Amino acid sequence: MLRIHFTEADLARVQLAREPDPIWETLLALHQLTAASQKLPVFAPWRSAARARLTEARLTGAVRMLSALAPASASYWPDFLTPDASADGLEPALDALRATPARQVHEEIGRLARNHPLPRWAHELARGERHPMEEVTTAFRLVHRTIVQPGWSGTAMTTEADRSLRTRVLLDRGVDGLLNSLRPLMDWRPPVLHVRYPEDRDLHLGGRGIRLIPSHFCWGTPIGLADPALPQVLAYPVDHPPSWAPAVTRDRLPDALASLLGRTRARMLTALSTTATTGEASQRLGISPSSASEHIGVLREANLAHSRRIGPHVLHSLTPLGAALLRGELPARATVD
Repeated sequence: MLRIHFTEADLARVQLAREPDPIWETLLALHQLTAASQKLPVFAPWRSAARARLTEARLTGAVRMLSALAPASASYWPDFLTPDASADGLEPALDALRATPARQVHEEIGRLARNHPLPRWAHELARGERHPMEEVTTAFRLVHRTIVQPGWSGTAMTTEADRSLRTRVLLDRGVDGLLNSLRPLMDWRPPVLHVRYPEDRDLHLGGRGIRLIPSHFCWGTPIGLADPALPQVLAYPVDHPPSWAPAVTRDRLPDALASLLGRTRARMLTALSTTATTGEASQRLGISPSSASEHIGVLREANLAHSRRIGPHVLHSLTPLGAALLRGELPARATVD
């Protein structure tokens, strides 16, 4: 269990990541490829395509390099791999990676080496040699471009659905409500956030706050930094709607999509582009709450909408498939008769 201790100053400095974090998503995507325990069905189509792209691009060496520094089987990897600058995008993160102080690299790789055997180049990196760091930076860029960037719009929609939900709760119920909404992964018992974690420790934020990162590829438990002195972040898994499981989707979508024909239901799809309660959706469309609930139910059955209870409210938003349909991004062969 990870216990994160908040002060009043910390509560005023809780942030939600603006977009998916490219560095965290790259490392966690690699874990979905390499960890036998994480070969989840929801990622099966992506995993097959990602492996094919890596083989075609001949990036086995780059995958091996990043996996050596951030093993999927480990509860620890060096914090310098996930610099705070990644909040501003991939290139700022890679610049920060290159600029990591030699002492930090040495200490963190030394900690990793105590439990995991490392290749020779990793020990050279720990000694401060710059060439291995340039190779690590290049590996990040190539792997991200090959297995994460091709599906970035889907990743962004999945995490944005979670961000929209959290933002709505924040507006309605403040930071206390936001932290409460993170159940069951986390249990907010003021002033301590209890997080399911592979090790038992306490983290005192000390007024610095924390950046919460909804992550597409994170699974099971949230992940934070090992060094309590660094700017603190917590990457956590988002809900993946059934539309991310193609085998299920293929079985259910044809009949469900047929139910979408009709002006009101199409308008409801548009209304849910911004998270709403049933009452708010009914007001937007000028229909009764019972009628709105019925239309939302059909969209949900078609894997186009997602509903989640937060406190006394049930909030509805579009799934990635619903957003893609609304934005006209479905493949040309996907037509509705």
